[in-house]
Amino acid sequence: MPRKTLLASFAVGALVLAGCSTSSDNSGAEEQPAVSVPTPISSPDGPGLADAVTGDAVVAHLEELERIASENNGNRAAGTSGYDASVDYVSGKLQAAGFDVETPEFDFDQFTVDTELLSAGDEQISVKALGYSPATPEDGITARVVAAPADESPGCEATDYDGLDVSGAIVVVNRGLCPFVAKQTVAADLGAVAVVVVNNVPGPVDNGTLGSKDDAKIPTGGVSQEDGAAVASAPELTLTLDTVTTTTKSRNIIAQTSTGDTSNVVVAGAHLDSVEEGPGINDNGSGTAAVLESALQLGSEPDVTNAVRFTFWGAEENGLVGSTAYVEGLSDEDKADIALYLNFDMIGSHNAGYLAYDGDDSDQVGEPAGPAGSDAIERVFVDYLGGEGIAVDGTDFDGRSDYGPFIAAGIPAGGVFSGADDEKTPEQVEKWGGTAGETYDENYHTAEDTLANVDREALAKNASAIGFGIGTYAQSVEGPNGVPVGDARTQARSGQ
Repeated sequence: MPRKTLLASFAVGALVLAGCSTSSDNSGAEEQPAVSVPTPISSPDGPGLADAVTGDAVVAHLEELERIASENNGNRAAGTSGYDASVDYVSGKLQAAGFDVETPEFDFDQFTVDTELLSAGDEQISVKALGYSPATPEDGITARVVAAPADESPGCEATDYDGLDVSGAIVVVNRGLCPFVAKQTVAADLGAVAVVVVNNVPGPVDNGTLGSKDDAKIPTGGVSQEDGAAVASAPELTLTLDTVTTTTKSRNIIAQTSTGDTSNVVVAGAHLDSVEEGPGINDNGSGTAAVLESALQLGSEPDVTNAVRFTFWGAEENGLVGSTAYVEGLSDEDKADIALYLNFDMIGSHNAGYLAYDGDDSDQVGEPAGPAGSDAIERVFVDYLGGEGIAVDGTDFDGRSDYGPFIAAGIPAGGVFSGADDEKTPEQVEKWGGTAGETYDENYHTAEDTLANVDREALAKNASAIGFGIGTYAQSVEGPNGVPVGDARTQARSGQ
């Protein structure tokens, strides 16, 4: 899961249909060991799949993903040997279970940083370049500081700078509400020469991104909350960023049941890549493992009403690139055949929350409700976990995971989530345990995102919930917790 991304305006390479292949087509790849798969379940419905997707089975997949990372420079990031080995592992499992597996290629922008410097006079301040930030001149940019007012939506609208002369300045703005790229775009359009984003929680801004190189307009870096006051009050700053963005290729994995109605496809997805800083076992080996195990337990030819498409996205950490390329590569007819999208990104956070995407915007936080039917998907997960004695909170569709391009296409979406870098509240601790005032996952986007730091109980409960959701909609996308079908679907999506 990236820090912040723009929901629907990514500049990505077109889906390269000629790049579709099965994992066995990867010439030169390491020979994989024999793969064993479970016997598909006899009751391919919500309760049956919930019981079949066990914590132990999910952990076994995580052990393999951690092994892959440890053998490949400690990560599974897109464009690396660790990611390619992860594709081979997941594809091999699916093929052994009888699925026809495609691995379509897409272009993505790979971002590297050589120099990150920020100074206020003689004081050196730690800064991190946001992904795809343009480089500064070799000697840096020195300019006066304009601090955006610290309101509820800092720097998200041009009106936030009313009465301030932004032209030629370095803007200092707090993180919050809107994506980093939106803050950068507003400042750039007003004539700012650079942006420094101050974290809104303790610690630095790690792995923040501007979405794509085409969205990146001016040099942009992030600093810790602790350094925020010094940066905002400085009369002048010097920012030096030596960055390079290159275009390369990655792959998604797509596998669909050969049974079920193909005009009401249930799509379940998780991103397969990690960040370069670590193995990505919670983010997002956990979602990957649960979706993979759901596919293996359901089988390739289940007795289901609706076809189920299992998807594993590449380059999510680079700005939802794989899922965006996939959705943008679909025809209008193909999009219309997708009944809903279920997204699973981080389900075993160390200080875990139990969260479901707020499909009806009942929380009144951030983004509006999802497309028609998203409210029903939320109810499915809330009701299932409620039946297990877990009271679920909502989490905003804030554009930070692969539901983004599906929502932009008018496709209803939902899923469960155990939290990333937001803080757990005292009220949530009363419901779920854990530690108040600490983030859901202190190991998020670090080398410590390992299996040892995964909450096994949360992992198991959320994995069963994932099985329940997939199995429920595999049998029916109609009824009280259904989504629009037929003419109702056409009408609901007519504005997209």
